[in-house]
Formats: sequence, C-alpha cells, structure tokens
Amino acid sequence: MASHPSKRRRLTPPRSEDGEDTGASNGKVQKQFFKSASDWNLENDYESRPRKGKKETKKDKKKRKDAAETKRLPVRTANGSWVTQDDGESIASDADWLENDGDDESIPDEPVAPVPEAPKIPEREQIRMAQEELAKIASLLNEDPEEHAGAFKSLAAIGNSEIPSIRKLALVTQMAVYKDVIPGYRIRPAPEDPAGERLSKDVKRVRTYEQALVTGYQAYIKTLAHYASQPPVKGEKLSKRISSIAVTCACTLLTNVPHFNFRSDLLRILVRKLSARRPDGDFVKCRQALETLFHDDEEGRPSMEAISLLTKMIKAREYRIDESVLNLFLHLRLLSEFNGTASHERVDHADENGFKPKHKKTFRTKKERKRLKEDKAAEKVMAQADASVSHEEREQMQSETLKMVFATYFRILKERVPHLMGAVLEGLAKYAHLINQDFFGDLLEALKDLIRYTEQGGPEDEDAEEEEEEEDDDLSSVRDTSREALLCTVTAFALLAGQDAHNARSGLHLDLSFFTTHLYRSLLTLSVNADLELGAKSLHLPDPHGSGDKKGEFKVNIQTTTVLLMRCLSGVLLPPWNIRSVPPLRLAAFTKQLMSSSLQMPEKSCQAVLGLLQDVLHTHGRKINALWNTEERKGDGTYKPLADTVEASNPFTATVWEGELLRKHYCPKIREEVKLMEKSLRTL
Repeated sequence: MASHPSKRRRLTPPRSEDGEDTGASNGKVQKQFFKSASDWNLENDYESRPRKGKKETKKDKKKRKDAAETKRLPVRTANGSWVTQDDGESIASDADWLENDGDDESIPDEPVAPVPEAPKIPEREQIRMAQEELAKIASLLNEDPEEHAGAFKSLAAIGNSEIPSIRKLALVTQMAVYKDVIPGYRIRPAPEDPAGERLSKDVKRVRTYEQALVTGYQAYIKTLAHYASQPPVKGEKLSKRISSIAVTCACTLLTNVPHFNFRSDLLRILVRKLSARRPDGDFVKCRQALETLFHDDEEGRPSMEAISLLTKMIKAREYRIDESVLNLFLHLRLLSEFNGTASHERVDHADENGFKPKHKKTFRTKKERKRLKEDKAAEKVMAQADASVSHEEREQMQSETLKMVFATYFRILKERVPHLMGAVLEGLAKYAHLINQDFFGDLLEALKDLIRYTEQGGPEDEDAEEEEEEEDDDLSSVRDTSREALLCTVTAFALLAGQDAHNARSGLHLDLSFFTTHLYRSLLTLSVNADLELGAKSLHLPDPHGSGDKKGEFKVNIQTTTVLLMRCLSGVLLPPWNIRSVPPLRLAAFTKQLMSSSLQMPEKSCQAVLGLLQDVLHTHGRKINALWNTEERKGDGTYKPLADTVEASNPFTATVWEGELLRKHYCPKIREEVKLMEKSLRTL
C-alpha cells in the first residue's frame, strides 16, 4: 500500500479576508521592521537582563580575564559558548554586518601617519610675546583690578619660564602692578560669615579680589626671597643678575607700601643682604631703603620690626658687620619725638620738668561718668576705623625700639669691637639725652677705659694685635683713635646736658675732670692732624672743594673731627647747665692753647675756633682779659703748655701773642675774626 506524501508547510501567506493579495502587505511589514530595528539598543537590553545566581568557576574566571585583556565584548556562538573576536574578525560597521555573507576575510590596517613636531620658536620671539602678554595683563589690572582678580596668577605663570630674561621681566612687571593696585590699608583674613547672613554682591566681589591680591602678593614675595638668595654667577654683571633685580623690587615695595601685609618678609630679604662681609650695589640699595623707611615712618611699628631683625642679625654675626649698618640707628625718628629715658631693660616716661605726671581725681556724677565712658568707646571705634595709631601705642613701640638700640650699643661697647667703636660712640653721643641716669656711672667708666685704651695705642700683646688684623681683613673700616676719644668726651658731657642730669650729678658722683684733662692734652696733636676736616668713612658727603681723585677719596662729613672738637670745647668752656661756674684757670688754659693751635689748623677749623673764642670772651671776658695785656700777670713762674693737667700749665704767666700773626693770615675771614675779638676786648 502506497504511503501518503508528507505535508509541506505553506510558505505563502494566506489571503486576507477581503481577498486582497498579501504580497504588498508583507513588504510593508518588512519595511516597518527595518525602520524600527534602527532604534533598538541590543547591548543595553542584554545588560539589563537579570543574571542567574550561578557560582563562577575557574574556567569562567579565565574567560572573563581573557575577555578583559582583549578589551572587546564577547560574542555567543550557536552552540551556546562565548568567544572574543580578534581584530581580524571584528566587524567595521552595521552596514558590513548586514552585507556580510559569512566570509572571514580580515580587513588590513591602514598605516598611521606620523605626528609632526611643533616648530621651535626663537628665544627673541618668545621674549617679545612675553612682553606683549605682560603688558596686556598689567593694563587690565590697572584699569579694573577687581574685575580681573585672576590675572595675578597669570603674571606669576609667565614668570615660570626657563628663559632668564622673561623671568626678570615678570618680576619687574609684578612689582609695578602690586605697587599700583595695593590699597592704603592692611588686608585682614576674611572672617567667617555667620549662618543665615546674606552678603551683597559688591561685598563678595571685594572680598574675592582682596584674597586673590593677598595670595598673589605672598607668592610673589616668596619668589623674590628665592631669587635674592641665589649665589652670583661668575662673570655676570651685578645689574643683570636676577638676584639684584629681586633685591631692587623688594626695596621698592618696602619704601612705597610699608603698611601692607608681609612686611616682615621684605625686611628679612634686606637684612640678609646687609649681613654680607663685603658691601656691593645690593648692600647700598638695602641700606638706603631702610634709611628711607626710618625717615618716613610715622607709626613706629615698621621701624621696630626692622630694628629687631637688625639687632638679631648683628648678634648672630658676632658683630662682624659693616659700620654703615650700625649707623642706620642714627636715622630713627625717635631721636626728636621720644620724651622718655631708657636703658636696655626699662623705659621711664616723664613730663617736661622731669617728674612723672600725677592726675588729680575729680568728682563726677553717675550720669557724667556714663557719658564719658560712651565717648571713650566712640573715640576708640573711630580710631580703629581711621587705622590711626594712638599716642600710647606709639610711645610703647618707640620704647621697645630704644631698648633694642641701647642693648646693641652696650654689648659692642663691652666687647670693644675695633671697627664699630666709632659708630657706637657717635650713636651714644646722639642718644645721650635718652639714657637712663642709673647707667651714667657705668657708662662713664666704660668711656674712660676706652680713652685709656686709645692712649696706649691698642693692645699691648703683639699676638693679639695680629689676630685683630687678621679678623678685620674683610672689613674696610679703619679705626680712628682720636675721633673715638672725642666721641667719648662728647658723650660724657651730653649725659649732663640732657634730662636735668646736672641736678643729680652730686648724688651720682659724676666727675668729668678726666675728660677735660684729656681734651686739653690732645689739642696740639689735633691741630696738626691732616684729616681734621674729614669725617667718618660712612654717612659722608663728597667734598666739593676737595682735591681727591675721581673716586672721591677725600670726604667731608657733618660729624667731622672739627665739629666733634667744637662740641667738646663747648661742653667744657660753655656748659649749658651752669655757664657761670667755669673756673678762670680752665678758661685761660684752654684759650691760650686754642690760640696756639689755630696757627696750624686749616682755614675752616681756624674760623670755628676763633668763633668759639669770641663766644667765650663775650661770656667770660673779665676772667681772661689779662691774657691780652702784657703788663698784667696774675701768676709766677713759666707757662707749661705740655703739662699733664690744666692747673699745672700756669696760663696767666703767658700772653696771647698769636693774634698778631693771625692778623696777617691769608684768609680775609680769619683777619676779620681777629679784629672783632680785639674790638670786644676793648669794651671790657
């Protein structure tokens, strides 16, 4: 029996109920399928499927590790396993996937084109571009700094270049910008805003700008300190060194904006340069900057900070510094403004009469006390708003400054540093009216020991002298013993001239006869000194009439030896505390000795001596008029101009015959002085 053939599935879609052909509808369905397939996201659908909680085997871990190394997604095959396609088996695009017939032919890789190197810009062109960029940023900051607060970082970024010229330009540009945009007040740290408080837009803008300014300024000062501490390069000129430019920028900022933040950092840069053994151009810049700071300081705090750093540096260097560094103390404004007396331990304040003020207690009602308290509180708030320094704070800062200065002077005087003795004595002579009375006795004894030391010619031991010469090889200062002795005498008499010390000299047992005798014996020696009208090596001015070389070998100073001699003679012959108490024997001895010394003195010194004698004759003319009369002799014996004491010289046995020679002097001013002196003698 024959079997029936198996039925075949009909592939042709059935006709629709309405009798239309399904071929057209099939095309529409296929077209709709491909249109919707483009919006499918198969990978996301697969990723979002829930995984079964099947434990991972070692084989699965290895497959996952291999798939991660190839950095390609795995593909599931027909038998259910997962494989990772290689680069040759990967499909380029969806179009290739649709058109692929199953061929396994790999697509060859295209050659990668080499990346061209950036062209090197010449150094000169980079400098020009940096100049333009710096000028652009600086102009924006000058126009509206609050709007371009981030430009400070841009300026600092340009300064990080490897080209030295660009770094120098960046340093100078930042200095000019900061000098112009820094406000006239000190910026304090931003306070924390309380919760719930809303700040206006302008306040936030100002705070943001101030913090950006302070941050950039601090980074700039750190950069200056780094460059200023760099050692010099051999063969490089001082003006072209980046360290010299950094020091110049620091000096400019200190003298122009000393009130702003980070003043101590700028002072450390300058003090570090002043500690050098050999002064150079940077040393002079720093010294002049500090002198300007001391002259212009009205608050007192900048001077106190600078003096504190200087005294610490001097002590750490064991006083091996240049003499001009110590002379910076002479430029402090407290010399003419401070009214108290001090030592290296304490400061005493007093009124004009020398007594501490005592306030009388006045009766006030409760209402008046309350109103006075409110007025004081309001004045305190106004003073803080005006950023002004009160009188009490200023006095306190000047007191601290004065104590540090005296402590340094007394240490150097005790150590007896040779090349600094002139500067110390000059400072003590200038500050004598501010020294506490309790130190008069000790200070006078130290001055006497110093004069004895100069009379002996220095150390007796030759080995000690050789050691001092070796130590002072680096120091260019030369010790002048005659100048030191005059400074000691000036200081001794200035102690009595200031703060009413002459009223207490009997209780202090101050005897100045030693200084008077030494001055009398040194008059003839000083008269033949060739450098009588020359001053100290530091703080000098060029002599317009000098015959020195082009480098200015001969110098004239305000505190010349002649000026110091006149100050000493005025203290001996015309003391301000008791001008009528000078004995006639001392007046006659000094007058005769000065007339003899004036014959050998230079022109200006001779005029100064004759002018002093004119004042002496006007005050004590009747006591010494016998010296000009040959028939009046008040003593017996002979005149001894080289005697060890003033009393042993026997001056009234001599006559002043030197006036006849001075009447024929080549200088007309000296001849006039002699005629005026003789005219005043006739009126007695």
